[in-house]
Amino acid sequence: MNFREKKPIHLILESLFKTYSNRVPDVKKITNGLVKNKIISNQEDIINDHIAFRTMGVKNLGINSFEKIFLHHGYVKKDNYSFKLKKLNAFWYSHFDKNMPRIFISELKVDELSSKSQEIIYKYTDQVIKDPVDELDLDNIKEVINFLSKPLWSLPSLNDFKSLLKESEYASWVIYNRYYLNHYTISVHELIKGYNTLKKFNKFLEKLNIKLNNSGGVIKKSKDGLLLQSSTIANKVKAKFLNNETFMISGSYVEFAERKLFPEFKNLPIEDIEPKHRREGFEASNADKIFESTFIKQTERK
Repeated sequence: MNFREKKPIHLILESLFKTYSNRVPDVKKITNGLVKNKIISNQEDIINDHIAFRTMGVKNLGINSFEKIFLHHGYVKKDNYSFKLKKLNAFWYSHFDKNMPRIFISELKVDELSSKSQEIIYKYTDQVIKDPVDELDLDNIKEVINFLSKPLWSLPSLNDFKSLLKESEYASWVIYNRYYLNHYTISVHELIKGYNTLKKFNKFLEKLNIKLNNSGGVIKKSKDGLLLQSSTIANKVKAKFLNNETFMISGSYVEFAERKLFPEFKNLPIEDIEPKHRREGFEASNADKIFESTFIKQTERK
């Protein structure tokens, strides 16, 4: 992410991306491939469609807490999405500035889990006795960045992690990874001709030996056919748990989105095309399968 005029939100997003890209080798692998093939000149040429976060839907945390950071810095709350089987709720947020990534925040409906899983989760989240975002000076960039990178609760035990993993892989991911950036998204339609459709771009990724999430098909398509999405499979990271126990867990991943033009704008000259001419928002059925980029059935797929 690169912004000419550095506002506080730009610096916050850049910090998040720096931590994220250091944890996700596929980011540099894809960027280097794009540069080598002269599709872009550097990382800053990539338009970021959106970034996503996962949270626990409990008192003092969840969407109602986390969104305050972005609402304070010019983002506007948009549509709500529900994922019944995964027991998730989500909203997305847009910014009025050009080329600002959309924000997608999801939360786990903890009270819909089994009593055992709830007990484990509350053991950690109950350590947060008041909304931590309310304690921040949201105009203090360092303070916000530090908050986004620090633990919210004590280091979980491996037994607790594995127990949650059995019922909700989303829950186990959040209990360890906290507010780590879950993924960032390359706007494929903004790339040069020959690479600006998801079908063509995925072929390019295959040549880089990038493994893609095939849940619901490699390309997830909205009902109107105007939003296409694909994603890598989350890389595994060596995680240290309580009592120095270690275990390989799912980290973060990279997503790719193609937002097609609305039919009435399909004949617009390229130089006249603006974001408003393309499909906006998200699609629950697409997002439902994208979530599975961190799930075992994908990360351990042969």
